[in-house]
Amino acid sequence: MTETLLAVDAETLPQTRHLATSIPGPRSTAMHAERTAQVTNGFGITLPVFVARADGGIVEDVDGNRLIDFASGIAVTSLGASNKRVAQRVAAQLEAFTHTCFMVTEYESFTQVCKWLNANTPGDFDKRTGLFSTGAEAVENAIKIARAATGRPNVLVFDEAYHGRSLLTMAMTAKVNPYKLNFGPLPAEIIRAASANPLRPAEGLAAGAEAALESVEATILEHGADSFAAMVIEPIQGEGGFIVPAAGFIPGLRKLADKYGIVLVIDEIQAGMGRTGTLFASEHEGVAGDMILTAKALANGVPLSAVTGRTELMNAPHAGGLGGTYAGNPLACEAALAVFEQFEDGSLLANARRIEAVAREILEPLLSSTGIVAEVRGRGAMLAIELADAGTLAPRADLAKEISAACHAAGVITLTCGTHGNVVRLLPPLVIGEDLLRDGLAVLAQAIIDAAN
Repeated sequence: MTETLLAVDAETLPQTRHLATSIPGPRSTAMHAERTAQVTNGFGITLPVFVARADGGIVEDVDGNRLIDFASGIAVTSLGASNKRVAQRVAAQLEAFTHTCFMVTEYESFTQVCKWLNANTPGDFDKRTGLFSTGAEAVENAIKIARAATGRPNVLVFDEAYHGRSLLTMAMTAKVNPYKLNFGPLPAEIIRAASANPLRPAEGLAAGAEAALESVEATILEHGADSFAAMVIEPIQGEGGFIVPAAGFIPGLRKLADKYGIVLVIDEIQAGMGRTGTLFASEHEGVAGDMILTAKALANGVPLSAVTGRTELMNAPHAGGLGGTYAGNPLACEAALAVFEQFEDGSLLANARRIEAVAREILEPLLSSTGIVAEVRGRGAMLAIELADAGTLAPRADLAKEISAACHAAGVITLTCGTHGNVVRLLPPLVIGEDLLRDGLAVLAQAIIDAAN
């Protein structure tokens, strides 16, 4: 397999960065004023530009600016925001029907999406899948299934976790502001354990997997091992800072889950679907979850999520206990089938790995040259730069904000994340061309250098 980046076929949208106005431009500014007058302030905004079209690695705004997309709609449009095969399949489905509700009358695409996930998610065991609409729905349904199968109430989650914005998933998420602030009371059956952050071990613990796993087991025993229905872990913690766990941590969780009869749920909502250079990020760990959760890039921007797991678990809920009006909508199912087709030749996974290689080539020298880059981490096209003071590792959220703002002004869309808000994360589409990737990374590197001086 040739490890070269394959540029997207985007005849109508040039794959080059171009600034026609300042960012945001006058039309976006006017539209944002209207948004402020009409939309609840509860929705935040990273960059107040309004999009006219997007594809490949480019987002073009209403002022004619072409911005390099290092966000992919938060890891969603991995195949480009106007993927032709997705559009074709969705358009054909639109001509037939838009919705029936799978729980009322059935359609084949729902079954075919489940079939693909059953065959391609990790785990050499018989599987079944349920389809839903959002990542939070997938998480909540996994908990419902685990409770139905085990008869137990509690759920084990981890430091720096993010699992969604619904009431239960807010409780499962670690970060308070903005996700949980002012929204309590939250469900009480959520128990939090130490994670294995190699750069920032949990307070009082040595670095590495061993101490973290000992702490996790102590937490399980403290609350009663037979009270836990599930433990839920992201193979790379997304909103928590793109944290790749210490080697051996997730295999160790697998052993603890087996030891105590706890369902291991692997949340691949952000890290899955090729983002890390394998179809599922847990493949890097050599671990299969009892259930795997997918969403985001699953249908390349059409809302769809899934819970895939062992048949005996998935069939534990009573008939009618799972579902949803829009669960597995036919348009979304067709989009997912189009995504699956494009993973067949392996080029997208090769692209993800090459994106990492190019990014590390450009960004890793900043570790020693700037004094503010604590770590460059991640896998494939899921990468992050943590900003901190040299020596003390004191988090520098101010620098992450400054660097991201400089990228935005120069026409590169970046996102921040992390428990301390001091991480710049990169989620370029897997179809981005190498010249465009290098241009965006050069802008980011210069912004880091400028912030360090």
